[in-house]
Amino acid sequence: MKKHNFSAGPCILPQDVFKEASRAVVDYNNSGLSIIEISHRSKDFVDIMEEARSLALELLGLEGKGYKALFLQGGASTQFLMTAYNLLQTKAGYINTGNWSDKSIKEAALFGDVVEIASSKKANYNHIPKGYKIPKGLDYIHCTSNNTIFGTQINDFPIADGPLVCDMSSDIFSRQLDFSKFDLIYAGAQKNMGAAGTTLVVVKEDILGKVERQIPSMLDYQLHINKASMFNTPPVFSVYTCMLTLRWLKKLGGISAIEEINEKKAKLLYSEIDLNPLFQGFTVEEDRSIMNATFTLLNEDLKETFDAMWKEAGINGLNGHRTVGGYRASMYNALSIESVAVLVDVMGDLERKA
Repeated sequence: MKKHNFSAGPCILPQDVFKEASRAVVDYNNSGLSIIEISHRSKDFVDIMEEARSLALELLGLEGKGYKALFLQGGASTQFLMTAYNLLQTKAGYINTGNWSDKSIKEAALFGDVVEIASSKKANYNHIPKGYKIPKGLDYIHCTSNNTIFGTQINDFPIADGPLVCDMSSDIFSRQLDFSKFDLIYAGAQKNMGAAGTTLVVVKEDILGKVERQIPSMLDYQLHINKASMFNTPPVFSVYTCMLTLRWLKKLGGISAIEEINEKKAKLLYSEIDLNPLFQGFTVEEDRSIMNATFTLLNEDLKETFDAMWKEAGINGLNGHRTVGGYRASMYNALSIESVAVLVDVMGDLERKA
């Protein structure tokens, strides 16, 4: 039985992607070779890379606007230092809304002065900071659009006179934004794009080349742009699954279409959390993420029963992160609303039995 996968990542992909990718693992494009064993310099893979990069810009509405799309390695964690290596000359500003932004601050501090513009750390990141002032003269501002662990999501992004950098690892391609407001976006593939192993970077080329330090080759955005994401051997299978997923999203109707579906899923689950007296949401309501819903069971005596019920229903990956506890339902793009309905039914059944 196929599980209802609420895992925070690596996560669910569209069934069409699973099917096509599985065929390609055996024989890609009737070549007699697996997608895993074709040369990354072959026309077959060069075409895959170019289509993946092109689709990313198209879906984000950034074609012809001076942006380049890259598929790199090292996960979003490498981007914590790579952004600073390429952009931080003297001082940068960071908005601290979760574990990952906290880690990005520590990495950037190795390269220059880092100003923590705002933070919700004292409240265990249960909200997005608001009403903060942005200092002048920053090389860039960094934020994290969605916080996987805590279930918060930014709706109003900072406005500044310098470049805006955003880690969108857990909500990329999930909702409509004016992506031209961002000068650099990065996102690990394993939430909404594809198999773990690659990271999408979308960068406005004219913000590069401003730092005086020498940048190591593997960490130099401009070099990767010049080499069309092929400076070194790329993660072929991961890039391929990203291309397939972006094709799927385009066929579905793009980001506007998936946003409508995602909002319905989130509304269904949050309604149950709010109406069911056995559960309570972790984050403040106005900052709730449509990707990651975090909630707790108010009566711990029911935990064993509830855990057995959702596992019996074929649900996977519902346990919350250790820093929050409780439960976390990750509802990435490929998760169906039918899976969310199964979880809601289990929660309702628990109330009736309690």
